[in-house]
Amino acid sequence: MPSLRFLVLLSCLALAPAVAQARVHHRHASSGSNGAKPVILTQQPNSALDQAARQLNQGDISAATAKGDRPIVLVGSAPLAASGHGDIALFVQIQSARLCGSAGCSTSIYLGHRDHWTKILDSVSGTISVLPRIHGGMHDLLVGKDDRWAWDGHEYQDTMPAPPIGNLRADVAAHQAGHQ
Repeated sequence: MPSLRFLVLLSCLALAPAVAQARVHHRHASSGSNGAKPVILTQQPNSALDQAARQLNQGDISAATAKGDRPIVLVGSAPLAASGHGDIALFVQIQSARLCGSAGCSTSIYLGHRDHWTKILDSVSGTISVLPRIHGGMHDLLVGKDDRWAWDGHEYQDTMPAPPIGNLRADVAAHQAGHQ
């Protein structure tokens, strides 16, 4: 029978890749020929952005901590208003083995106005860059290499069309008819 010390060591080794991945800082993609300006996410302990991010994500941070994780808070900021004089956007990524999945860790974006933050994009995975193209007075965002998000006046909307799902209404009706 294996010793307790051996089992603890084996458990630590099994978790090491997930913990190491959770502690990686993301340097978002370099700007390409499309004029994209990457958003850089870093740890900024005790900064105003870090404090806002922790307050806005207190539930996720508390849940991860309660499960034994030590979440890392990464933040970045960028002006998104086309005028260049608008409110600042806060980009927040919580890195934790329990909060990050196979697609990586997700990032949420909040728009700050005075002392109030409004979530304008929730849980996207991948690098984020600010594009020169503008919709509704706000710069478009690029997530990953080709997923463009445009401002609709209230929040960012994905411009990538969803894959076709066939005749959903007929499929649901057929399924319901078969189970009645």
